Amino acid sequence: MRAVIQRVKRASVQVDSQTTGEIGHGLLVLLGVHHDDGDREVNWMTDKISNLRIFDDEDGKMNHSLLDTGGAMLVVSQFTLYGDCRKGRRPGYSAAARPEHANALYEKLIIASKSAGIDTASGKFQAQMDVSLVNDGPVTLLLDSSKQF
Repeated sequence: MRAVIQRVKRASVQVDSQTTGEIGHGLLVLLGVHHDDGDREVNWMTDKISNLRIFDDEDGKMNHSLLDTGGAMLVVSQFTLYGDCRKGRRPGYSAAARPEHANALYEKLIIASKSAGIDTASGKFQAQMDVSLVNDGPVTLLLDSSKQF
């Protein structure tokens, strides 16, 4: 499982001009699912995102997590995080999970985040989405459950 994490002042996602998810202060999570991913990766990713200390403390140091600050999370599925651009000019997506499998794990991560006490919004799986954000910092991090980076 891969994620691009962006600390935001606000973020939203629209499908067909309708807002499907919107948050204020928190994290925008672009989430890609690998074909071998399962519950272990969902649990690892949820824990990692929830506890990343990337929010400022009273001294201006990144020392607080999403759980510490009470921030929200907007999760948007993005299979292109498994795009392989090493050959040719068109990315290959053979490492990305099939839609049924990816959607099940995407939904599990959303449920797990809510269960952890995080106000969690989402996009619409397999939809053409317009994502808007105001990046705070900017702070952008890459996570990979198989620790390839």
